[in-house]
Amino acid sequence: MNDKKIKNVFIEGAISSEFIGRSIAKHQTKTSIGAHNIFLGQVRADEVDEKTIYAIEYTAYKDMANAKFHDIREATFKKFDLTCMHIYHSLGTVKVGEICLFVFVSSPRRKQVFKALEYVVEEIKAKVPVYGKEIFEDASHQWKVNS
Repeated sequence: MNDKKIKNVFIEGAISSEFIGRSIAKHQTKTSIGAHNIFLGQVRADEVDEKTIYAIEYTAYKDMANAKFHDIREATFKKFDLTCMHIYHSLGTVKVGEICLFVFVSSPRRKQVFKALEYVVEEIKAKVPVYGKEIFEDASHQWKVNS
């Protein structure tokens, strides 16, 4: 691993629209940026075995997960011409309709942000040890299987 500090990407609970808005607003002074792309992962009210999901409770091995997020971030900067990137993931309970993942990439050019964002999100889903317990409306629960 390189000398860059590993950041904590986790936020307790849902990621608010105010937090997302402030993150975007901070980039208005960075005049070398020509494009941003944002991914917002939202908890769905899926139906599983005739029961509807009410919320997902996220847990993680924080040190291991933060290291994986860091590795993905560094690999993305090597692969794409990005100015900056921010990744935030929820821990704890996130209700249906709330945001649990916020990925924000910026670049001088639009094509880079489209490619980079898809790459980052797919890498996160495949490699980061974050686990979700689906909580149903009847209070029963089961571990989520990523699709």
